[in-house]
Amino acid sequence: MVSRFIFSLAIMVIAATPAMAATAPHIDGAALGLIWALPFAGILLSIAILPLVAPSFWHHNFGKISAAWSLAFLIPITIQAGVGVALYELLHVLLLDYIPFIILLLALFTVAGGVKIGGTLAGTPTVNLTLLLFGTLLAGFMGTTGAAMLMVRPLLSANHRRKHKVHIFVFFIFLVANIGGGLTPLGDPPLFLGFLKGVEFFWFTEHMILPMLFAIALVGSAFFIVDSYYYRRESDYVRTHEPKRESLHIQGFLNIVLLAGVVGAVLMSGVWKPGIAFTLYHVPIEGQGLARDAILLLITFLSVRLTRQQIRHDNEYSWGPIVEVAKLFAGIFITIIPAIAILRAGASGSLAGLVALANPGGVPSDPVYFWLTGILSSFLDNAPTFLVFFNLAGGDAQHLMGPMASTLLAISAGAVFMGANTYIGNAPNFMVKAVVEHRGVHMPSFFGYMAWSCAVLIPTFLLMTLLFF
Repeated sequence: MVSRFIFSLAIMVIAATPAMAATAPHIDGAALGLIWALPFAGILLSIAILPLVAPSFWHHNFGKISAAWSLAFLIPITIQAGVGVALYELLHVLLLDYIPFIILLLALFTVAGGVKIGGTLAGTPTVNLTLLLFGTLLAGFMGTTGAAMLMVRPLLSANHRRKHKVHIFVFFIFLVANIGGGLTPLGDPPLFLGFLKGVEFFWFTEHMILPMLFAIALVGSAFFIVDSYYYRRESDYVRTHEPKRESLHIQGFLNIVLLAGVVGAVLMSGVWKPGIAFTLYHVPIEGQGLARDAILLLITFLSVRLTRQQIRHDNEYSWGPIVEVAKLFAGIFITIIPAIAILRAGASGSLAGLVALANPGGVPSDPVYFWLTGILSSFLDNAPTFLVFFNLAGGDAQHLMGPMASTLLAISAGAVFMGANTYIGNAPNFMVKAVVEHRGVHMPSFFGYMAWSCAVLIPTFLLMTLLFF
């Protein structure tokens, strides 16, 4: 349905192009009421609530739901502002944000699914902490989803004999599926969106490293204490009997090389400026972005063709998760258009109260940005939440990296780290839960998980606020 609507818009605009002005038509955020943000709120609430209350309905209809919320914005804006404005805003968000975003996730997801770590480890507190820390480091380079899917199975195997192990995977979500993503734009979708908006690749590494190490130290220490306590409660057989030894090994090593290619492609697009560009209905498309996306698609193709299928089978790899992400984020990126326009209107827009709260007296409050971004990232998806507050802070990457660097850090840290507060804060959280439960480990309920996060993460974030914001 959405594709037909987009196609119709394209035909209409192609016919009208010669008569259109050179300046880009766009939405005036100051003229929009909050009702225009309802589709955005609706799709986020659907993602947060429906998988919990109606999982079967959601599983079979999430694409239709995403399309319905998209049309709930596209049709009214076309009627009110005209075809030209609607098509420009649609092409702008799809070509510059959504398509590069999905291509990167597809490449990381495919490459990570082609790597398998085999071998035997004993699930002692030291071994478990080592696996968690290694996975946390990997997350910065292969994405939280890729690192989580790669490392969760060795951790399950190492602890298969243990009775008390639920907490291990709760902390795994904290560290590998969330906190580790703060190192580079490859680590977590919010940072890649920041990169697409003009934030330098290594800006995140330089500014996020200290808060990230602080969080890893506190959460890692808490894990070692908790795991040591539960390990002492295991039977003598578990603690003293050595499992059958099988040396550690990596299968699908080619994908490690391809992962380096992913890193290189993203870095290339940030430093190489060929000066080649073309415009598609007022939307400028630069050569470095096209080259990056072409390389990432080639890497994806090579990974699929050259990786032994047995490896993906052993990893229980399927296209389902990336298809779901692609469909849902199409709706998110489309419906967020009016919300961003309103935020860009600042004090003249319908969200002037939020602007005033985050910028009291016209001066950004870093703690407020950190906690507002973090709280919304806990219950909504952290990628669109990052975009909302990035634009609330002005949306100018150069200014945010300069005089407002601490504010950009607060937004980035809130989006990445606090996605761990609930199962729905970051996509890998539910994926880890599903994989672990499939292997017979009964994970906490939604609120049971939040009890863990409130006990471990909230004190960490409070201390982080005092030290860094």
